[in-house]
Amino acid sequence: MSVAATRPIVTVHGEKNEATGSTIPMPAVFRAPIRPDVVNFVHTNIAKNHRQPYGVDKEAGHKTSAESWGTGRAVARIPRVRGGGTHRSGQGAFGNMCRGGHMFAPNRVWRRWHRRVNTNQKRYAMVSAIAASGNPAIVMSKGHMIQGVSEFPLVVTDKIQEYKRTKQAVAFLAAVRAWKDVKKVKQSHRIRAGKGKRRNRRRIQRRGPLIVYYNNKGLRNAFRNIPGVDCINVMKLNLLKLAPGGHVGRFVIWTESAFKKLDALYGTWRKKSTLKSDYNLPMPKMANTDLTGLLSSEELKKYMKRPKKKTFVSRIKKNPLRNPRQMVKLNPYVVVQKRLAKLEQAKNIEAKKVAAAKKEGVEYKPKEFKPVDEDPINIYDDSWKLTKKELGKVKKQGIKEYKKKTKAAALKKKAKSVKRLEAKKKTKVVKKKPAKKAAAPAKKAAPAKKAAK
Repeated sequence: MSVAATRPIVTVHGEKNEATGSTIPMPAVFRAPIRPDVVNFVHTNIAKNHRQPYGVDKEAGHKTSAESWGTGRAVARIPRVRGGGTHRSGQGAFGNMCRGGHMFAPNRVWRRWHRRVNTNQKRYAMVSAIAASGNPAIVMSKGHMIQGVSEFPLVVTDKIQEYKRTKQAVAFLAAVRAWKDVKKVKQSHRIRAGKGKRRNRRRIQRRGPLIVYYNNKGLRNAFRNIPGVDCINVMKLNLLKLAPGGHVGRFVIWTESAFKKLDALYGTWRKKSTLKSDYNLPMPKMANTDLTGLLSSEELKKYMKRPKKKTFVSRIKKNPLRNPRQMVKLNPYVVVQKRLAKLEQAKNIEAKKVAAAKKEGVEYKPKEFKPVDEDPINIYDDSWKLTKKELGKVKKQGIKEYKKKTKAAALKKKAKSVKRLEAKKKTKVVKKKPAKKAAAPAKKAAPAKKAAK
């Protein structure tokens, strides 16, 4: 719903932009829902209905006698022009890829040129286009120069319907502060980009204000020569004029009699239209479109879940079959199995060497292998928990020495912590002693004992 639509009354302005004193109640159409999607859909379909059928000659590309040479000649099987003695003979024909051939999917006169649109959809689009024309923000976003216009929607007396000269129309637009919009139209006058410039539609320009009247007493003749300005009867409103290009928000100037007819044309939510059979205004999907205000209201917050501010980091599950550290976590005995497998492999290699030496009659002393400790608790170490620097140290020093050092460091830390605790306890006891002031005279007797000695 537009801001302008919330006003219950609209003032009527005179020819020189002065307030006449008469007011009109705001028609219900200006409170209708604005649906740009419906407007765009209806506009694209309606715009197709003024097209004229065009097509290609049915024999185009087939005006030569051509036939394929078939297979076996190492050339494409496209039909080729018959005869000889000219360059044309033997050239490809008929295909859309050939010179002088037919086009792909040729245009035909029997194509479905026009589109039928539902009456209710057309009315919905019209209603939302009218409602958008009453919203100054939408109109300004469309590019219309309405900064100096006194009121929106702009309603003018019926005297302008009697204009017959362009001079009068120009003076009226200047008085109403709509001439800036016409100037912008003049400046936009340019040559079309594209093929249309050689198809009798060479120049293009913007759209200016639209004047909606009820009785034409010469008004159309007065305004028809001003660039960008269009005139239309209220009883014959056209979406192509109200929302050019399928975009809502055209600058509309209403005459008093035309503005009064809107309630009879489109009705309200309580009364049906008197000029259309069985038609009411469409209901808006939302009564209040302020979504941020609705979501921040206390009434809705009661039923809404609290926002989840905690972030849950998903860790990648490593495959223990590929990752040995992960496997050791699950099954520490894997380390023993691997060492036993290596030992067995080494023993087999050594046995083969001994057998080969016997055959050759050479003396060979087999290596002695240390037995593997099969207790995983003795073998298992925390090397998988170490950083790269710590692993480097372990490789240099050896696992056993590294473990000894780490244990010694841990014991030192414990000893330090025990010492700190003891020191804290002593300080607590020392702090309590100075509180007892009864023992003060005994200190004075001390020097006497020393003298006696």
